Amino acid sequence: MFTKTGNFFLEPKQYAVEIANALHMELGETHQATKTLMRWTNANERTVKNWMSASNGPRGEHLVALIKHSDFALAAFLGMAERPHALTASELPLLRLRLQSAIDRIDLCLCLKET
Repeated sequence: MFTKTGNFFLEPKQYAVEIANALHMELGETHQATKTLMRWTNANERTVKNWMSASNGPRGEHLVALIKHSDFALAAFLGMAERPHALTASELPLLRLRLQSAIDRIDLCLCLKET
């Protein structure tokens, strides 16, 4: 007989709440959000509704599918894993594009003022 020696780092309910919050931020609270999540994960409607209501969190394969499609789910997952710096590294290319776009718009405005 083995003794239970495992440590819990995150309460199961907290996991479900964090994922639900991420999904709501990404997709809103419409029926279309449910359909989108069903398409992303191949989960049934009741399962998806349980995620959205934070009754349950997604299991492994569904979590992977969510992270594949949702930056908010990825951020929530890395936050729960106490790895926010990993998210920063993945966001740098997009941040660079946004900054370049802002610089281009500034340059355009400056050129218009000079003429």
